[in-house]
Amino acid sequence: MSETTVTSIPGFKAGSWTIDKTHSSVSFSIRHIVISKVKGTFEDFDATFVTGENPLETSVTASAKVVSINTNEPSRDGHLRTGEFFDAETYPTIDFVSTGVREVKGEYLVDGNITIKGVTKPATFELEFGGFGGDPYGNYKFGATAKTEVNREDFGLTYNAALETGGMLLGDKVTITLELQAALNA
Repeated sequence: MSETTVTSIPGFKAGSWTIDKTHSSVSFSIRHIVISKVKGTFEDFDATFVTGENPLETSVTASAKVVSINTNEPSRDGHLRTGEFFDAETYPTIDFVSTGVREVKGEYLVDGNITIKGVTKPATFELEFGGFGGDPYGNYKFGATAKTEVNREDFGLTYNAALETGGMLLGDKVTITLELQAALNA
């Protein structure tokens, strides 16, 4: 895998950016009873992006409140907040802090550390830029989609149940998808 240095991205500006929560989302999906996937969101989250003159010098800090988990099933959401899963009372947030940004074969990768249930592991988000531009209110914004996959068991999320038909209730791999829009701070 070779890395290259980005010299310019159309519309890119250096500065500090704040997530626009109204136009962003933090979602996840996990295999359920082998045959399908269950999706959910964290409805309360925050993120800050600091961009340097070189886009590869960008840093990201982000956090999602575990108590805000929503899978459209209140009893399941309540179970996910317990010690069998996230233990929201003891570990109220899921956090990400970037360690670097790379461009590899035209693709952008954001490396960092993700902390879930008190366990920190490296994670790399694949970033797809939507672009940069102004909104009708005079804010300069960027949009992007970021995805990564983690193994939930690496973070102590080991609850599962065997199925009578074979297989397990839950898959190990969780896909995290971020739909992002952020505004450049004045």
